[in-house]
Amino acid sequence: MKFISEFRDPQMVEAYLSELHKTVTRPWTIMEVCGGQTHSLVKNGILNLLPKQITMVHGPGCPVCVTPLHLIDKAVWLAEQQGVILCSFGDMLRVPGSQRSLLEAKANGADVRILYSPLEAVNIARENPGREVVFFAVGFETTAPANALSVVQARQSGIGNYSILTSHVLVPPAIEAVLNDGEARIQGFLAAGHVCTIMGTAEYYPLVEKYKTPIVITGFEPVDLLQGILMVVRQLEKGEYRLENQYSRVVKPEGNPQARKVIESVFEVADREWRGIGTIPGSGYELKPEFAAWDANKKFKVPLEKAPENPDCIAGLVLKGIKKPYECPQFGKKCTPQMPLGAPMVSSEGACAAYYHFSQTG
Repeated sequence: MKFISEFRDPQMVEAYLSELHKTVTRPWTIMEVCGGQTHSLVKNGILNLLPKQITMVHGPGCPVCVTPLHLIDKAVWLAEQQGVILCSFGDMLRVPGSQRSLLEAKANGADVRILYSPLEAVNIARENPGREVVFFAVGFETTAPANALSVVQARQSGIGNYSILTSHVLVPPAIEAVLNDGEARIQGFLAAGHVCTIMGTAEYYPLVEKYKTPIVITGFEPVDLLQGILMVVRQLEKGEYRLENQYSRVVKPEGNPQARKVIESVFEVADREWRGIGTIPGSGYELKPEFAAWDANKKFKVPLEKAPENPDCIAGLVLKGIKKPYECPQFGKKCTPQMPLGAPMVSSEGACAAYYHFSQTG
């Protein structure tokens, strides 16, 4: 429990809350980027304990939530029409496509499997040489090393019936997109500590300088989040803007060099479409050309047109921090975890799911 129990210490929570109440003198709007941070804020009741001048808004830090509709449709098509063994993390299965989810495809007889690691999918491909195996590679920079290693392992082992359907998204370009969105008006950010554990801190300095906005790299426990919020508020109250690292017990400036090396050897940066938001330049990873044989987007020509989003779903406004989940007219009515209109209601990192399970009103 080390590095967990001490960051749920009630006395430390009370101390940071007391300091926040003493420090804040005017309204501030702060975005936590990561969906894991959103769930911790909501589940632990932190939003209700903050000074009334502090407004926390929830960012696009849920990679499942921002996976484009057409990629989910493509995954369903591969499983149903091409007969591939479609492997995925569990979060993706209930995310609605334009017609149905992967879970519904599985219920209809498609071979859809929930895995904990893409390396398991490589083993499935090895054991089933007559079947194509596709891993739905979704995530931020945190899952990219394992997905990259699965491709490396498949190539080294001569496993040609394995490929990945890539939907990797990157955090710094998403922060910049929010800062460039005139509706959001965010004054400070809590950056995702797990992403920085992999990638380091260098990418955030230009954002701080360009937009003169404080960014604090923060962990996920209640004490982490309250200390991170306090660090942002202190800067805002003084008119300062710096990158600070609250999560220094885990995040190092250089990140994880070995993880970054394998990412850079397999992936290249590309433009990426974010569901509910649109295309953000340079915000995703695609497989490099030399790995085309393991790229499901290139291996399978999918005859599907892009479908429109459900008009009743305001997930895009939620993901940009413009609306809270409970401000959606369909929240808890037409949209529930059992019958979701959008991905944020079913992902374990989705803001709508956090509010549905832990707080109906914030």
